Amino acid sequence: MRRRPKILAALAALALPIAATGVSSGAPPAAVAATPAPGLAAAFQSAAQQYGVPESVLLAVSYAETRWDDHKGQSSTSGGFGPMHLTAADPSELVERSSGQKLAKGESLRTLYTASDLTGLDPAALRTDAAANVAGGAALLASYQKSLGLPVGADTSAADWYAAVAQYSGSSDRVGASTFADDVYAILARGAARTTNVGQQVSMPALKVTPQREQLSRLKLSGAARDTAASDVECPTQLNCEWLPAPYQVTAPGDYGNHDLANRPKTGKIDYIVIHDTETSWQGTLNLVQDPTYVSWQYTMRSSDGYTWQHVKAKDVAWHAGNWYVNMHSIGIEHEGFAAQGATWYTEALYRNSARLVKYLAKKNNIPLDRAHIIGHDQIPGTLPSTVAGMHWDPGPYWDWEHYFDLLGAPIYGHQIFPVKAGSIVTIKPGFDDNVQVVTNCTGPGTTCAPQGTNFVYLRQAPDDAAPLVKDLGLRPGSSASTTQVSDIGARAAAGSRYVVAQRSGDWVAVWYLGALAWFKSPASAPDAFAKPGLVVKPKPGKVSVPVYGRAYPEQSAYPEGIPYQAVTPLQYSIGAGQAYPVGDATIETDYYRATTFDGQPPTDHVQVLGKDRYYLIWFGHRMAYVRAADVDLRPAV
Repeated sequence: MRRRPKILAALAALALPIAATGVSSGAPPAAVAATPAPGLAAAFQSAAQQYGVPESVLLAVSYAETRWDDHKGQSSTSGGFGPMHLTAADPSELVERSSGQKLAKGESLRTLYTASDLTGLDPAALRTDAAANVAGGAALLASYQKSLGLPVGADTSAADWYAAVAQYSGSSDRVGASTFADDVYAILARGAARTTNVGQQVSMPALKVTPQREQLSRLKLSGAARDTAASDVECPTQLNCEWLPAPYQVTAPGDYGNHDLANRPKTGKIDYIVIHDTETSWQGTLNLVQDPTYVSWQYTMRSSDGYTWQHVKAKDVAWHAGNWYVNMHSIGIEHEGFAAQGATWYTEALYRNSARLVKYLAKKNNIPLDRAHIIGHDQIPGTLPSTVAGMHWDPGPYWDWEHYFDLLGAPIYGHQIFPVKAGSIVTIKPGFDDNVQVVTNCTGPGTTCAPQGTNFVYLRQAPDDAAPLVKDLGLRPGSSASTTQVSDIGARAAAGSRYVVAQRSGDWVAVWYLGALAWFKSPASAPDAFAKPGLVVKPKPGKVSVPVYGRAYPEQSAYPEGIPYQAVTPLQYSIGAGQAYPVGDATIETDYYRATTFDGQPPTDHVQVLGKDRYYLIWFGHRMAYVRAADVDLRPAV
């Protein structure tokens, strides 16, 4: 259902009707030049008729490229413009691969100029005017179809456009081209509807067709883009993926890098997949992961096309989370991008290929597809009170968790079947595109970030829009309230996160958060929180408060001789009597994987120490945390 606008979202209502302006003197087709389209939906209809492309195919290709967004005339990270993602890179540009090879895309880097030649529309219009851009995309698809000797016409079967759609991907290899085409036809089969970033409403009814995949042979594409044997990478076959190993080597006497050998799941279950962003370019990221003195992660994914490199085997432990217990039990995926910039880097290709990889890894390792197990780096707790403030906040407020989990086939819960009342568990689902919250300091101190969709709602100290944001004693020791700064996650309830309701007051809901009350507005007519059954933890009777932890290490008696005891230190937060928090996982391992030397051997190194003292993973504030089972009662929410 359509979400209500938040704060700055009303700016989207100022979007003017889309018109094909800035036309060159090259005599564009009359239907495009003379009749300004009243909206994006009409632009698709007009272009489909003008250039002889089935409207459903045109809509699905655009959705696969950009979800019909135009990014307000700005290019994507791969130089693509508008809803059809027409590219305008320099013709001499070649995309470097980590192996030193060149990935030459040739004409695919300049589709905007090809579209200009085909339509007569000025390149400036194709960049900035959505209707012109759609016309350019339609012209390109029609030209590909004609060059392949296939029928053209708005009334032709969508099934007959498979090869043209594959060519539109710009990929020079069979895996990339066929994966894009399969995505497009999957979108066709499901249908789609959404409001774009500028307030345009577009819908596409479901259309089940059997694409003519045998057409792919007409494109004479190269084989799979993987540079090594398939056994070297742990990736789904639909994903362009290559092996670029992180170094495991001695760096100095008594020191080594940049990961640890293990034998998971025998040396520890894999419970989490951690979503990171790189905060540098993909090439910079690949350089870092090949540095034996730096840290490591399992995968890096490129923004422009979702191309993926694997660096560390899933069975081994990468150093990516900033929390050794989470490292022991997780796989880390770095996504090229900058958290403060958001949508420019988090492309549809990135989302789709990331979801493809996560689904594969989750199935292979029996990881639940939920927000307690597919987590952001910003959800990982500090290990000690002193490390909490330094924990990361990526992938940030602009990562679209709701869309991501839709792609995973595990949509974030958003049905108001159960009443939102004191004691119930609620899942946050505020929408994204029209949930435009105020965020600051993206480009410097004191600046307001450019309005765009966000993945969270702010939490306040009282049921009032003017009330200060809640406090986070770990991030801001003392009495200071949290802020709207882009890196300050202290007062954010992100999509998919879960809380226990403490009370209601009109449109406002109070939840237990970091040991205190936190309020957010969730009117019954347009709610941001939805109740769902589940388990909660509460302090055992007689306990005034219960500590929370950043890791679930074993009790001291579990450590064999030769392996030092790893203390489990409470964080600066606690759960007070009468409070309750949702359980994310009641079956986690209480363990410690001992790996401190390069050539360590059992029984004192490269071994798992298992304990009997049970812990539960809980939702606690904006991060996850652990509580001892002995301190709490586990019970169903009311």
